[in-house]
Amino acid sequence: MSPKKLKLATIVLVIYLVSHNAHSELQVGFYSDSCSWAEFIVKDEVRRAFNGNPGIAAGLVRMHFHDCFVRGCDGSVLLDSSGSNTAEKDSPANNPSLRGFEVIDNAKARLEAVCPGIVSCADIVAFAARDSVEFSGGIGYDVPAGRRDGRISLASDTRTNLPPPTFNVDQLTQLFASKGLTQEEMVTLSGAHTIGRSHCTSFSNRLYNFSSNSNEDPSLDASYAAQLKQKCPQASSNPNTVVPMDPSSPVIADSAYYASILANRGLFTSDQTLLTHLATAQEVNQNARNPYLWLTKFADAMVKMGHIGVLTGNAGEIRTNCRVVNG
Repeated sequence: MSPKKLKLATIVLVIYLVSHNAHSELQVGFYSDSCSWAEFIVKDEVRRAFNGNPGIAAGLVRMHFHDCFVRGCDGSVLLDSSGSNTAEKDSPANNPSLRGFEVIDNAKARLEAVCPGIVSCADIVAFAARDSVEFSGGIGYDVPAGRRDGRISLASDTRTNLPPPTFNVDQLTQLFASKGLTQEEMVTLSGAHTIGRSHCTSFSNRLYNFSSNSNEDPSLDASYAAQLKQKCPQASSNPNTVVPMDPSSPVIADSAYYASILANRGLFTSDQTLLTHLATAQEVNQNARNPYLWLTKFADAMVKMGHIGVLTGNAGEIRTNCRVVNG
């Protein structure tokens, strides 16, 4: 190739890469021209739901997390199962723990009425999670948008991409690293357990038949274990029984979650395990001592998580109905 042609090819390549990166990057205020009411409408729907049931905030934060960790932040967690496919939302990891789908549906319906085919379901989930954090007392943050919606949702994908409550700190660190998140961000995002509830089945292994002489996890505070056993008796036949993950402030986004871990009152194995390594234990201590620092780090980590595996540009689609792919 001649020097002139080589120079021309290089220029074309640079232009392509710049153009590609521009299309692949999310942007704050992405809908400011195409649908200026987008974030307001989502926030209004989250506010309505939160005023009726503050617990819905935890569901919407969890939904964003579970969306991003499986196939990236592409709204695939919203798709309904069909006769031939079991979708993510119906996997044991998500059903019945995920909630708030009706909030997304309501926001999408209003957006389609004023800005048809413009706002993606994936972006609605990201906005709703941010608004939920803010309404719960956390720090609001700008959400870069421009995600497009995926067309594939498989329950089987949740098995290896979502951390179960039985994970230890090494397993958690490895899984978060596979999503481009650091160990510190893992500890920070674990603080989402400051709000919400859990089914007894997610932690009953720590109360009964544990591999110790007492049949109880020795890392669990005895008095707290006794309280949990009252609420979650071993012989209970009701799999839907739930308890707050942070009993002292179950609907407030605060650092009490970390204080609970320091008191050996982390509900899940994956919570209490954060004390088993020096680095993560130091993070727990720091977050417990400095609530505002944790809130700031949490906002930053949520923004970073919201970039995982996004579809942008011409990839994916903008669903008309968040529960089904476009025809």
